[in-house]
Amino acid sequence: MSRIEFFYDYGSPFSFLANEIIPGIAQRHRAELVYRPMLLGGVFKATGNQSPAMEPIEAKRNYGGRVMQRTAAINGIEISFNPHFPINTIGVMRLAVAAQREGVFDAYHAALYPAFWQQGLDLGKPEVQADVMARAGLDAEKLLARAGDDDVKAALRATTEEAVERGAFGAPTFFVGDELFFGVDHLPHLIAHLESLQGETQ
Repeated sequence: MSRIEFFYDYGSPFSFLANEIIPGIAQRHRAELVYRPMLLGGVFKATGNQSPAMEPIEAKRNYGGRVMQRTAAINGIEISFNPHFPINTIGVMRLAVAAQREGVFDAYHAALYPAFWQQGLDLGKPEVQADVMARAGLDAEKLLARAGDDDVKAALRATTEEAVERGAFGAPTFFVGDELFFGVDHLPHLIAHLESLQGETQ
């Protein structure tokens, strides 16, 4: 079975779009999907890259917004620009790691992305994070406390550093083995690679 590693940050709208598409790809190609929360700000700092929203060429920046809307429309995904963007995502990314370690990641992940890119909430605030988790039926107090533990902080740093070491420079980034695929627009390349691997095993 192939393994797809999905390195993401909740603050990335293109990661949100990829998140809505990649589970179906994994299912159709009988691949294991592994979620790897990383801190996109840390990736940018390490690589010298920056958010597409900070693109200095206005025409290119505007085109990026149109691409985002087109991608959403083609795939039937509802997306709304978050009025609080950019948001410091270190809190929600540590919470993702905490949720993984507490065995409640699926519920946490399913609640966070819509809260960010459909409901437009200010997820940089712990009280907003707590409300989102509570509405998802999670123990918000427990998870917020767990997110502050040293092992959770260290794990997020380690995954971020690993992503950079393996060649990541932004989000979403996918790995199938050593093969890197960046961006929701390159998912067709990932699909082609999975198909080639399936052909080799038949």
